[in-house]
Order: sequence, then C-alpha cells, then structure tokens
Amino acid sequence: MTTLIGITGATGRVGRAAARHLADGGYATRLIVRDPARTPTLPRSEVAVASYDDAPACRAAYEGLDTLFLVSATESADRVAQHRTAVDAAVAAGVRQLVYLSFVGAGPDAGFLLARDHGATEELIAAAPVEWTFLRDNLYTEAIQTMFGDDGVIRGPAGRGRVASVSQADVAAVVAHVLEDPTAHTGRTYELTGPEALTLDEIAALLTTATGRPHRYVAETVQEAFASRARYEAPRWLVEAWVSTYTAVADGELEHVSDDVPALLGRPATTVAEVFSGRRT
Repeated sequence: MTTLIGITGATGRVGRAAARHLADGGYATRLIVRDPARTPTLPRSEVAVASYDDAPACRAAYEGLDTLFLVSATESADRVAQHRTAVDAAVAAGVRQLVYLSFVGAGPDAGFLLARDHGATEELIAAAPVEWTFLRDNLYTEAIQTMFGDDGVIRGPAGRGRVASVSQADVAAVVAHVLEDPTAHTGRTYELTGPEALTLDEIAALLTTATGRPHRYVAETVQEAFASRARYEAPRWLVEAWVSTYTAVADGELEHVSDDVPALLGRPATTVAEVFSGRRT
C-alpha cells in the first residue's frame, strides 16, 4: 500500500487510536503533531511537526498526502482562523480529500456554541477544491465523566434533556474505517453517537454503579451556571461555550441517536455503561 494518509492530532486519544488501527491494517501514515516527543511509535508511520497557526509548517507537513484527517484545534477565540490556515495549506499541498472531525448539529445556529465553529469550518472545506467527508460526533462519554467534580457531582442547566454521547474508541474506529477507503465516503456526513440517549441523572447512576462511589446531577439555572464557573477566571466566550453544552442538552440538540456507527463498523456502538466499566475500549 503506497497511499500516504495524514493524521493530525496524532497524540490525542482519537488521533492516536485511529493511527494505531491503520498501522494494524498495514496502511502508511504521516503523524502530524505539535510535540514529537509524545508521538506514538507505529509501523509504516513517519512524523511531521506542525500547528494550525503555522501555514508554512502545515503545507510542508501535508505535502505528498492523498488524504488528511483534520481534527479541530484546541478551543480558542480564533479557532476558525486556524482551521482556515490548515485547509488552505492542504489545498496548496495538493491533498485530494479532507476528513474533518466535526460535531453534531454543526452550523451557525447551533445551541452548543462550539458547534458553530465546526459549521464554519465545514463551510470552508466544502468551498475548497478538495473532496471531503465530515464526521460529526456527539459529546464524548469520557469527557462527560471528567465533568463530574471531586464531590461526584455534575452541575449545569441541562434539565431533563438527553445526550447520545459516543465513546472515543468508536469515533477512532470510524475515522480509521473512513481513511482506509476515503473515496467511498466522499461527500458524506456521518453523525457519530452512542446507542442510547440518557439524562445526566441516568449517566450519574451508571457512573455510581461502575465506580462504587456516589455520583449525581445537580440542575442549575443559567445564571447559577455562570456564577459557579466564575472561579475558573476563564474568558467570557469560553464560559458561555461551557454553559451552552448543558443548554444544548436541555433543548434536545444532542439527543438524536444515529445508526451510523454500527452501520460503518458492523457492530453495535459502545454504551455509556461499557465505557465506564472499561469494557470494549
């Protein structure tokens, strides 16, 4: 196999796991990272160093690639501008197809504010002279687990809304599946969710069962949510994004259960209970 597949974010959970899937399948990869010391050692892989705010480095890192997996940049006020730099560099380097890790409901009117960045990025890619595939994932189940405090409580204005969270392992497996034969997925948008939509109360109960320690959800008003997060001294836009995670749940934006994961992988999507218990990860 001579086609070279580029993987950005190869030191992250999803990028690293996707790269390992591809290595196990005999595919040649270029792992594009910011910190080469954290790069996994995999067969048939090479390493390039680039960050999305460095256009020359991105272009050099993308040269010779047929397909590029593009993860989103770290949350920042200029994230869309960073994505534009990466997309422009990919076009200049002659990349044929971009596979972008987006978010469910991506678009200018998304209630989850960070999904608006994803929508703007999808527009950039769709307008570029490249083929594309969009992988829109829901909230990661693993990320929800980290949202519980040391006291076992998750707080926010989610009401009785439900979230069809997805495991990072499932997302990585889908990424690898698409990258193995990207032309089969040209122009497609997939929604990556878990097999069930649960309330935060139900998620807390599952975490209690898995850990043996009590976990619970405490509902907040929007005003209370801003007040309880003031101690982090984060920028206003970021706090608004944090709070919008919960209001998007409350408004039903994250409750849709898609069959794209099982359809692509040929097996059921991983449940929240399986993630918390360490099964199928």
